Amino acid sequence: MNLAAMDPKNYDAQLQQKRIKLEQAFADFNPPALEVFASEPMNYRMRAEFRMWHEGDDLYYYMFDKALNAKVRCDQYLPAGVLINQMMAELIVELKPNPALRHRLFQIDFLSTLSGEILVSLLYHRQLDEEWREHATQLKAKLAAKYNVNIIGRARKQKIDLDKDFVVESLTVNQQILQYKQIENSFTQPNAKVSINMLEWAIDATKHSQGDLLELYCGNGNFTIALAQNFNRVLATELAKPSVDAAQYNININNVTNVQIIRMSAEDFSDAMAKKRDFRRLEGIDLDSFDCNTIFVDPPRAGIDPETLKLVQGYERILYISCNPETLKDNLLTLSETHEISRFALFDQFPYTDHMESGVLLVRK
Repeated sequence: MNLAAMDPKNYDAQLQQKRIKLEQAFADFNPPALEVFASEPMNYRMRAEFRMWHEGDDLYYYMFDKALNAKVRCDQYLPAGVLINQMMAELIVELKPNPALRHRLFQIDFLSTLSGEILVSLLYHRQLDEEWREHATQLKAKLAAKYNVNIIGRARKQKIDLDKDFVVESLTVNQQILQYKQIENSFTQPNAKVSINMLEWAIDATKHSQGDLLELYCGNGNFTIALAQNFNRVLATELAKPSVDAAQYNININNVTNVQIIRMSAEDFSDAMAKKRDFRRLEGIDLDSFDCNTIFVDPPRAGIDPETLKLVQGYERILYISCNPETLKDNLLTLSETHEISRFALFDQFPYTDHMESGVLLVRK
């Protein structure tokens, strides 16, 4: 993290640099005009992680600045949401004079929501005991007078939840409120307002769709819930059990009735679709009954593996959200043999960094 680069006055210029870089990188694919979705220039992150520095009686947050090759004290953090910054200040006041809570504390993670909920995870280089639980419970009660807060304690092979280990985010997407269970220590989109842009763009890109949707790498159902309205049915896959559980929870709280979640990797699902082998997890699910003309993929940074890429090519329309332009470009070398880009977007999830989130809609030639 280059903390010195985080200047809201420079935000528009750095976004323009990203726009140019992305347009140049994909020029050979002849995409349409790039749609750009800007972030707020500050207070945009809903989650943040800080290391803790103990110096005599003092205790403070710090981050490592790569540009300076040094740790930098962070009493406040410009990218973090207002709620996180408020909690940072009040929490440190409570922790400093409390040996039971600060002893061997090495990291604090914050997970917040636009809807006003915040989860604080305290990480330790020691095992936590009943004394810790007692003091943490008192801390939560004091903070709860002002905040909708929960506290978690973590140590090696140990996790203590004082109440629950998740928050429920509420996002207003096209005037519709969508709710999402977000679990501590699991992936969530960090920039909630840009996440709303992504959901609205994906809904618009797939409106007037025919048939069903196949979704790979569905996570906690972030896109699944939003896109279900455009299709008769949605068949979604995800491997991580906590994410599958959260996705099922989100389907229920949003009253979505046309989604089927399967706990499988994209690679295994490709084998199942190709009928290479049988899978117990597919018992009772008739894959042939789904009429999927559209496939949606939001893969990890490594992109799509070759076998899954073959599966993806078989669909009329491909909606691809990417957190890594390099692997997207590599995958497009194959996908562009059969498809062409009809929509192209940049979502600035990560201001002041080189990271770019992008989206393409591909249609069969």
